[in-house]
Amino acid sequence: METTLHDGDQLIIEKLTPKLGKLKYGDIVTINVTDKSEVGRSPIIKRVIGVEGDKIEEKDGKVYLNGKALKEDYINGDYTEVVKEQYSNMTVPKGMIYVLGDNRTPGGSLDSRTIGPLELSRVGGRAIFRFWPLKSIGTLKKHAAQYLSNQ
Repeated sequence: METTLHDGDQLIIEKLTPKLGKLKYGDIVTINVTDKSEVGRSPIIKRVIGVEGDKIEEKDGKVYLNGKALKEDYINGDYTEVVKEQYSNMTVPKGMIYVLGDNRTPGGSLDSRTIGPLELSRVGGRAIFRFWPLKSIGTLKKHAAQYLSNQ
């Protein structure tokens, strides 16, 4: 999730929002991973890009949400690479979310580009506050759906 989060950051995670199915674009969530061999640890933390019914498309290095290119000033790198073609142009199924890491450099993030949309039941919680390190203390910047102005 670099540049937003770094190894060693300590977060407050709230668990009610995911259970109510109220996640939105931009929420940072923990995902319980069943096959830890792929990631080395669980949970992983990712950003919600789409919820059920949203159309997600990755093309020309950009991510499109419901046909509009997202302005993603929080990502590491300026290009979102397609990893698996079957997940690069899809509608998020009922009861699922589409998540991406903020580190979009090649091989930088295991996310829905690789493993597809995830069941809401795998979401452990939503990150709302960083309390360590002290120099970075505060709420996590919320990113509402922002679209590129030239689209």
